[in-house]
Amino acid sequence: MIDKIQQIQAEIENTVVSSKESLDQYRLKFLSKKGILNDLFEEFKTVANQEKRAVGQALNQLKNVAEGILKDFSEKLENQEVATNNAPLDLTLPVTPNELGTIHPLNLVRARIIEIFGRMGFTVEDGNEIESDWYNFSALNFPDNHPAREMQDTFFVEKNPDMLLRTHTSNVQIRLMEHKKPPLRAIMPGRVYRNEAISARAHCQFHQVEGLYVDENVSFKD
Repeated sequence: MIDKIQQIQAEIENTVVSSKESLDQYRLKFLSKKGILNDLFEEFKTVANQEKRAVGQALNQLKNVAEGILKDFSEKLENQEVATNNAPLDLTLPVTPNELGTIHPLNLVRARIIEIFGRMGFTVEDGNEIESDWYNFSALNFPDNHPAREMQDTFFVEKNPDMLLRTHTSNVQIRLMEHKKPPLRAIMPGRVYRNEAISARAHCQFHQVEGLYVDENVSFKD
């Protein structure tokens, strides 16, 4: 059987692979489940015990040679393909459109809301996501015993002074009114955080849009 293995090894070493098709034919002939090497390993089961050591070593060497040649030819063909693809560009060809993908649904909705309110004269304001108790609760008339001030409802970052992940974008309204004089017409889109159980309907982070309109003779209808 060793002579047979040596003959097959010589055939493998003399094989020439010049294309993906011939590479696949090589793999099917020698290394597939129905290939020659698989048949040799089946035949190895019938070899006499005193010959198993020598035959086994020859068989393993044959397998290593066959797999090494497959790897070498695969890399060679891949390098040739890369070199072909890196050929000089024809600058006279028309431009290929560069499509970067799609926009996330949340960003689409946010942009649509901003567009609608923008046509009505609303500006867009942004603010801190990590906020103090004053801007998140006290300035909005949340009483000291309000449930939202409890750890089980709000993510507190530190205590004394209390800092937390904002539970709404109303903190932006307070800061806006501190630094700008009426009339004010603005919306506050942004991420907010609440300590809730995560489920198919709820999450600890979600998005909110609030609106502020301060002027003379303005009602909720406006």
